[in-house]
Amino acid sequence: MASKIIKEFKEFAMKGNMIDLAIGVIIGGAFGKVVTSIVNDIVMPPIGLLLNKVNFSDLFISLDGKHYKTLADAKANSAATLNYGAFISTLLDFLIVSFVIFLAVKQINRFRKKEEAKPDPKENLKECPECLSEIPKKAVRCRYCTAHLASEELGRA
Repeated sequence: MASKIIKEFKEFAMKGNMIDLAIGVIIGGAFGKVVTSIVNDIVMPPIGLLLNKVNFSDLFISLDGKHYKTLADAKANSAATLNYGAFISTLLDFLIVSFVIFLAVKQINRFRKKEEAKPDPKENLKECPECLSEIPKKAVRCRYCTAHLASEELGRA
């Protein structure tokens, strides 16, 4: 029983889908780090500058009622804080990542629709009654055995 489960797990783990999923998770993690850096190091500083030089990483509310100059001061005093600046940065991270995923999925669906729209190449083929090769429906003569096809076989009256 256990060996059967192990065998099934090996088959599952070695399938291409599992490997693709693992690669996707690794790339997604790296992409998340890049987006976090873009938000924290490129997007938020100009926004903070526009809002009277606000540093979003220092936006917090102290829950113990005392006033602290920076988040580091509050943490040094073991104060409980609501770090809404960090939340705003994380929310912006999420919005950027979800928008990029939306664009990727939209593009993938567009490619799939193009694939589905292609007509079946066998749709315009018929079988030669002499050699049984596939030939175009409108053919008057078989390209393989050169048999002449009667007008009834062409679907003409």
